[in-house]
Amino acid sequence: MGHVRGKPNHPQTQGKIERYHRSMKNIVKLHHYYSPSELENAINDWVEYYNNERYHESLSNVTPSDVYFGREEKILKRRKETKLKSIQKRRQEYLQQKLISA
Repeated sequence: MGHVRGKPNHPQTQGKIERYHRSMKNIVKLHHYYSPSELENAINDWVEYYNNERYHESLSNVTPSDVYFGREEKILKRRKETKLKSIQKRRQEYLQQKLISA
């Protein structure tokens, strides 16, 4: 990924990075770090989590690494199939319950 600079004093381009920084600050402020290396390790762990484990609503609730490596479509397709199976199962259980109680 390349480095992109946003326009100064332009909220539409600066908003994403400011939100990222606010999220990072919220995590960093929760603990006391007694050496710079502790803080650096905590930030590295958080960045790893943010990019590889945390689902992003703006990315259809997949991780940035999933989008970057092209796994987004496969994940969304699997979620859709799971949702359909769940709906069918619930419908079937409802109809069975309705027959039993009738």
